[in-house]
Amino acid sequence: MNAYAEPVVSLDLDLVVALESMDEVSSAAEARGMRVERFEHSVNLTSPKSDLRVQLQTDVRYQPFIARAVEREVLGYRMRVAALPDVLQGKLWAYQDVARRASKRQKDLADILRLVETHPHLQVQLPPGVRGTLG
Repeated sequence: MNAYAEPVVSLDLDLVVALESMDEVSSAAEARGMRVERFEHSVNLTSPKSDLRVQLQTDVRYQPFIARAVEREVLGYRMRVAALPDVLQGKLWAYQDVARRASKRQKDLADILRLVETHPHLQVQLPPGVRGTLG
């Protein structure tokens, strides 16, 4: 059994940066010509040179993910990625956020289903309301 989730190809890259480094990271991105947009729970970075959309999480709930991150190879690169239970927790928070668009929440629910299908031991982490939606 894999101890991590296989990557899903996406143009979105979600990152958790230590909050005390957020201004430094944002300034460095701007200095490299990236557009920086600040929102309530994130800082979004885009570049006219790429279709990749980078979202830096500023919600304090994500900060403990940094210490639990594990090194893995992702698409040919060695990098630190969120531990599998943290990936699921982030998806649960996103799905349960009623302020998000319905289409985004459905995508989060599909991601949750994919995670628990490939890693059934994670089902214990699901709240009853979410567990019931998975069938």
